[in-house]
Amino acid sequence: MLKPLDILVVLKILASGKDSFESLGKSVGISASQAHTASKRAIAAGILRDDMSIRHNALLEALFAAKYYFPARRGDLVRGIPTAYAAKPLIDHVQQSDEPPPVWPHPEGKVRGVACSPLYKTAPEAALGDAKLYEFLALIDALRIGRVREVTLAKTELQKRLSGPE
Repeated sequence: MLKPLDILVVLKILASGKDSFESLGKSVGISASQAHTASKRAIAAGILRDDMSIRHNALLEALFAAKYYFPARRGDLVRGIPTAYAAKPLIDHVQQSDEPPPVWPHPEGKVRGVACSPLYKTAPEAALGDAKLYEFLALIDALRIGRVREVTLAKTELQKRLSGPE
């Protein structure tokens, strides 16, 4: 069974390419053995191949179901890092309301908003170091907490970004 960490690891591979488990783990804030175990679960689920290449259609299917398998919890007003429709790439396509935006609670956050639990606890820190990963994680959060319009836009963006060889 897939875990949120497995999706984070696969997204990091997608964002930055294949790397050693040590480097991969360090870039997402986990150990090399955790990165290895996460990749093995992703292989068993059919999202990664044995050579660590990504099966794009399988990943899309898993991401589209993320809100059911990895539901987000909303919390109090906190300072944090914008996510979902309040972050790129959706912020340019969604009219922002007067409501506080969804944010990952984080000490370096500069935006006050409603806390949204990240896909995995180390995801905000990993996203700060990789803009492409940040966009993938924000799109997944839009799937997890968004309304119909945000979900539709997120699915379209993910399909564009993952249109590649199966």
